[in-house]
Amino acid sequence: MHGPVLSGWLVVTLCGVTAAYCLMRMRSCSGEARTAAGGEALMGLGMAVMAAPAAVFALPEWGWVVYAAVFGAAALRALRPAHLAGHHLHHAVGSLAMVYMAVAMTTGGGVHAGHAAAGVPLLTGALLAYYAVYVLRSGVRLVPVASPAGGAVTVAWGARPELAPACRLAMGLAMLAMLLAL
Repeated sequence: MHGPVLSGWLVVTLCGVTAAYCLMRMRSCSGEARTAAGGEALMGLGMAVMAAPAAVFALPEWGWVVYAAVFGAAALRALRPAHLAGHHLHHAVGSLAMVYMAVAMTTGGGVHAGHAAAGVPLLTGALLAYYAVYVLRSGVRLVPVASPAGGAVTVAWGARPELAPACRLAMGLAMLAMLLAL
């Protein structure tokens, strides 16, 4: 990611912590929730590595090809007919956005290498619009609503229902930052 080194490290930290939480969440849930948490953990780890400042960590040229292959496979998995609803579609868009950024970094000389703009402006703009709407929609969903009266319930960190949407919001914001740096 080009731009200020501090913003790169902030994105790395945000995505790394989010990925770690998603891995914890995988242990606390099963079925579709576990699959979603695994996809989010993969996305968070991938975004953390991609956002690392080039002065500290630069992937070799073949590294971007591996990125494109891993996230291409993740997109294909999310696009299976049984998964084309709801959050799986978002996972497919996110994985395809990661493929797009990896290909743009490979073909454009790499944002890390030459600090030149890469990618197709129309596609970048469409992804920016998608993630801007996603972030705004996710942020509104985090606004607390009145809960039914009852005693306090102790929940394990991996099963806290309010943290999963907060992590999705954080990764959406990080994706916006990465697309802006593209």
